[in-house]
Amino acid sequence: MVEVGKTHSLKVKKIVDFGVYLDAGDEVEILLPLRYVPEGVFGGDEIEVFVYYDSEDRLIATTEKPFAQVGQFAFLKCVAVTNFGAFLDWGLMKDLLVPFREQRHKLEEGKSYVVFVYMDLTTKRIVASAKVDKFLDNLPVEFEPGEEVDLIIYGESDLGYKAIVDDVSSGILYKNEVFQTLEDGQQLKGYIKKVREDDKIDLMLHKPGHEKLDSFSEQILDYIKANDGKIKITDKSSPDEIYSIFNISKKNFKKAIGGLYKKKLIVIEEDGIRLNK
Repeated sequence: MVEVGKTHSLKVKKIVDFGVYLDAGDEVEILLPLRYVPEGVFGGDEIEVFVYYDSEDRLIATTEKPFAQVGQFAFLKCVAVTNFGAFLDWGLMKDLLVPFREQRHKLEEGKSYVVFVYMDLTTKRIVASAKVDKFLDNLPVEFEPGEEVDLIIYGESDLGYKAIVDDVSSGILYKNEVFQTLEDGQQLKGYIKKVREDDKIDLMLHKPGHEKLDSFSEQILDYIKANDGKIKITDKSSPDEIYSIFNISKKNFKKAIGGLYKKKLIVIEEDGIRLNK
């Protein structure tokens, strides 16, 4: 039997006027409505579909791709608030319910939220929860310092930004180490800084060691290119001026432009820096 809330490749078992029935195993057939059936389909062909329950709680298939499947986190927009809870647009015809009990605070129509998609074992329905913390850190931490990971920002604390790490754990990006604005739902690459004794994870946005310098160099080079190939900032500029533009220290700035200069990518002049054409 197929897993509900997941994508599967299923064979066409029977073709009817209103669609095709797909073989889901254990003598179960799932309807793929006609509007989703690709042209030129024959019996025995395999079709990649997402399996879920329609508005009448019938098992059904679609070739539409949801923004998230069961077991995944996503940043979804609230499109309606009713007496049953809030409904999110997750890319399918039927919107995704967030029951009131799964809301940290009342969701508002028009706003987007980080949620976890799961199967409610009581109602046998696919729903979402905005209480994402309870779906994290349920497995032993196996990350190594310096390891690259996928992050989803999902909140902010006094210490910094809370991030979902590879869809399994939570970590923190400390504010004094983040030199850019981060928003809820933002997805980006990060790196494991340290796994503490309590299995809490400290994160960073730049590669450790010399690779971090490369990231700063690329940032500076992009800024010069975006300003017609020349800027009026040099290694003699004040630390505050450098930080206000690049969000890095003067020390790291000087190292970065030194590396760019050695690679003959820039020319350092008295009144600024320009691209080496």
